[in-house]
Amino acid sequence: MNQNTQKKHQNQTMYRAIFYIVGLLTLALGIILNTKSGLGVSPIISVAFSISTIGGLNFGNTTFGLYIVFVLVELLLHTVSYRKPNTDTGNGGARSLSVVLGLDILQLPLSLIFTRFMNLFSAWIPDSDTLPLQLLTLAGGIIFTGIGAAMSLNMRIIPNPGDGIVQAIADCIHRPVGFTKNCFDLLNICITITISMIFAHHLIGIGIGTVVAVLGVGRVIALFNKCFMRRMLALAGM
Repeated sequence: MNQNTQKKHQNQTMYRAIFYIVGLLTLALGIILNTKSGLGVSPIISVAFSISTIGGLNFGNTTFGLYIVFVLVELLLHTVSYRKPNTDTGNGGARSLSVVLGLDILQLPLSLIFTRFMNLFSAWIPDSDTLPLQLLTLAGGIIFTGIGAAMSLNMRIIPNPGDGIVQAIADCIHRPVGFTKNCFDLLNICITITISMIFAHHLIGIGIGTVVAVLGVGRVIALFNKCFMRRMLALAGM
């Protein structure tokens, strides 16, 4: 490898790391903006939000606890998938089971750092108290969540557990990720509604913002990828 090739490779690695880190920070900001709108949070975090609100717990810490559960489920699903003969595990492909499980476990320290930034953003950003501000905050949350998810996922390093579990389930049941994502969102909404009605007797975290997030985040991801994905992947050497 000559000096120019080595320098190019280093630059590509740097870009890939920058895109990944910025993506995760943007995703954390988007999630918090979603909660600050007061109009309903995205399904994937609705369970943690309802539990933290009812129990008076820290939202970031509760989210980390939920992410631990997600990772444990991923470990189980990947272990089961790899033990099936002639199984194509989309998340593993040619990777060995030990590598895939190792990447699953690495989601735990990533989640700890990710949720610390969620706590930081939550402390900095006030709750929205008027309808125009609520709508603006919700729009910002959806946009930042979509951009952050696209940037971090496109770099294919370590997924956020919320995305990792959807991929693991899709691989296990051999269904498209989009379909699996919709089903998983519906499951989270049902769990949140159940928890809210049993312990608070009213809905917590579920509202018009939840519906808009389900529809909007995917569109933002698609638009962002259409405009920037090819350039980003080229810079990252992918």
